[in-house]
Amino acid sequence: MFAAELRLMLRARYPVLGLSALEEERAEQAVTAVAKDLGRAVYLWDFVEGYQANPTDSGFAKRNPLQALEFVEKIPQGAVFILRDFDRFWEDLAVARKLKNLYRRLQGEPQNLIVLGPDIQVPTNLREMVSLFPFPLPTAAEIRQEVGRLAPNLPAALQAELTRAAQGLSLDRVRRVMARGLAERGELNVEDIEALLAEKRETLRQTQILDFFPATTEWNDIGGLDNLKEWLLRRGQAFADSARRYGLPYPKGLLLAGIQGTGKSLTAKAIAHRWHLPLLRLDAGRLFGGLVGESEGRTRQAIQLAEALAPCVLWIDEIDKAFAGARGQGDGGTSARVLATLLTWMAEKTSPVFVVATANDVQQLPPELLRKGRFDEIFFVGLPDRRDRAQIFQVHLTKYRPQSWQTYDIERLAAETPDFSGAEIEQAIVEAMHFGFSQNRDFTSEDILLAASEVVPLAKTAQAEIERLQAWAAAGKARMAARSTLPFGDR
Repeated sequence: MFAAELRLMLRARYPVLGLSALEEERAEQAVTAVAKDLGRAVYLWDFVEGYQANPTDSGFAKRNPLQALEFVEKIPQGAVFILRDFDRFWEDLAVARKLKNLYRRLQGEPQNLIVLGPDIQVPTNLREMVSLFPFPLPTAAEIRQEVGRLAPNLPAALQAELTRAAQGLSLDRVRRVMARGLAERGELNVEDIEALLAEKRETLRQTQILDFFPATTEWNDIGGLDNLKEWLLRRGQAFADSARRYGLPYPKGLLLAGIQGTGKSLTAKAIAHRWHLPLLRLDAGRLFGGLVGESEGRTRQAIQLAEALAPCVLWIDEIDKAFAGARGQGDGGTSARVLATLLTWMAEKTSPVFVVATANDVQQLPPELLRKGRFDEIFFVGLPDRRDRAQIFQVHLTKYRPQSWQTYDIERLAAETPDFSGAEIEQAIVEAMHFGFSQNRDFTSEDILLAASEVVPLAKTAQAEIERLQAWAAAGKARMAARSTLPFGDR
């Protein structure tokens, strides 16, 4: 809880705190409540208005950040100073020097500086002095209270649906969406659920870190992978209240490693659809920024958003590309710090965020990511065998020819496409459709076989790499996602 953590920091006499908050007003209210509960006065300062909320000092230190710090020395012990956007002035030599001097004095006194801003970045020369912590997005209870305030006579079921749809949004955004619904129709209804979801998608898009992904892929859209499907089905009710009463912890997630085009990304989408959970896609490459501390800040923001939207599925796509060099020093240790933040959260999280990470080359990942406790399980997704290829052909033919898929010789197609991945099977079908379309007729099994004969599967072009991955999995480093244990499909 934010209030408990802040109370502890104030009582422990942390001199300078950096509070990253998108909702300035709500953050100030939360800090003020904790400070007053401890019997401390609260002083607010910003660059334009100076000090506020105290008639005696109103307007003091206007447009003067150095004078704002000097004011702290004049106030008796037992005060909390909230300095809005003060991190913008940390690069000033006089301000930084004054802050260092003030830090020494405040270490032994019940006074605290709280620098408040939307995305606080601490320069290197002040990093040891400033303790950063994020201000959380509103909880489900806070959103439910706000929904009840705006529309006190809502049915309980609709109130619950609106609350769930609004999770991950700031209270300001929730108020705006609901105020629009009230102004337009005079009441809130199911239309506002979609409006909240649209606002959520826009919010995530603006972060440029997470994407709100539509979970439209169904379980039957994936051919094969029977072992993985059975494992996931056993966890289908793990987010229900009955699982909590049973004493079952929330599942952490899984790592899907293996060959490209074998259905890892499809599985992530299908999990969210099967469990009726929102799907968030994290491109790990977007976590890295050019400024000092920016990458770690983006990682914390992504975690905060995911937890605010929980229960949800967090899909980290191609995690191997983002952290393959985490053990190196080519980026000044940024990858290692970002990975450490992510690993700590994955190991200690108690929130219902199910992480699905995909990797094409798991051997490029740092070993600490593969350690037990990060994921519930690691699955290897290899090339499909003949039986699984038949299922994959049926899935794609049903999609493209739902009325006539039975007319295709699926068993023959599966038999004559050894070492094909699911993506390569679909590519062959699409190419066959071009054959038929160009001749003004429907495509046939012969067209598919002709198209397949022109495809050079990845199993041949990257044979050494795939054999290395298969050997890694066969050594007991991961569970097989499919029942077949043949190293190369049918070969």
